[in-house]
Amino acid sequence: MVVYDNAIDRIYQCLFIAAFFLLPLTVLGNNIAIWLISIIWLLSGNYSKKLQQVRSNKLAIASIFFFLLHLIGLLWTEHLEWGLEISRKMLPFLFVLPIFLTISRKENHHLYVGAFLLAIAISVGLSYLIWFGLIEPFKYATIDNPTPIMSHISYNPFLAFAIYLILNKLLSGDKLSQINRAMYTFFAFALTFNMFITGGRAGQVMFFVALMLLAFQHFRDSQIKATITALIAIIVISSFSYNFSNIFQERVNSALDNVIHYQDNKDTPVGQRITFVLNSYDIFINSPLIGVGTGDFPFEYSEVNSINSPNEIPTSQPHNMYMLILAQLGVVGLISLGWIFYLQFYFAKLSKDSLIHNVGIAMPILFLVIMLSDSYLLGHYTSNLYILFSSFIYSKN
Repeated sequence: MVVYDNAIDRIYQCLFIAAFFLLPLTVLGNNIAIWLISIIWLLSGNYSKKLQQVRSNKLAIASIFFFLLHLIGLLWTEHLEWGLEISRKMLPFLFVLPIFLTISRKENHHLYVGAFLLAIAISVGLSYLIWFGLIEPFKYATIDNPTPIMSHISYNPFLAFAIYLILNKLLSGDKLSQINRAMYTFFAFALTFNMFITGGRAGQVMFFVALMLLAFQHFRDSQIKATITALIAIIVISSFSYNFSNIFQERVNSALDNVIHYQDNKDTPVGQRITFVLNSYDIFINSPLIGVGTGDFPFEYSEVNSINSPNEIPTSQPHNMYMLILAQLGVVGLISLGWIFYLQFYFAKLSKDSLIHNVGIAMPILFLVIMLSDSYLLGHYTSNLYILFSSFIYSKN
């Protein structure tokens, strides 16, 4: 039985679990839970103890510094309104992560993860109902790409991370009853199949990287076994999916075609991303140390685009988190972001808890990979996924 210090702590834990459950299901509900916790924390007194808890966690300090750089970047931006909008999107690094690092509790880790996986199960169940034609597609979903609630850009990374959590549980050596092991195994298969009837390529890449991580974490003493296992799993799953999933086959073929014929046709999903990165690099090299400022990227990009690729569409963000930070805040900004990820690896390696150690290393790696294809710390779903799991994996509690 968990004994809480006071009624506020009990409220924190209930809202925290609710935030994990609501994250894959509703933006509004998830935001309400998160900001209720933050408001209660800010208004409930005992500030000296709270500030000491924040100051004693290096990840909290790194998170706050990363946000403050965006505020400092407003000093040399020419477009304050957009700079304030970007800073608003980064507010969780100022409030949510530092605050949540102080309230998460180790004894409730299984509840946080369980609430998240339950919500994923509901979302995947809706996806299958749409795919089988039992309910009408709604919101972002179509029968050919059944991703309800959120778009495939966010949905598939959520699937990939959930699959990692489930497989890590199955391979962790924890004693599971036969019923629980069967349920986890069925859940893993259901999510994996769903991964390849939906169209999020970044999430699919994330899934294959997760398989490699699981192999090397499970076969710690034999890199040969880990490599062979990972290769077999990736080859078998990708081959089966390519031959039996029309959407996966089409997405793979189109990605390869977009890259091969980039010079002939840049107006493709992959071609646009290549152009975004190349043009963003030109913005960066003109101000490599501190960038163009927090609010100037869309306007600087429009100018560069009109010169380098006048026939291509402009963009408000380059669909690459690294290039966005480099363009806005320069090398200083990228170092600040890198400091956050370095501390995550450092804390995870120190942990003797297998869940914290494995997931704490895997999560930053998975995000470092998918941030090559989009600015995943800007979007609600994926940024809050990163913030919420970071807040208990790297907590000192």
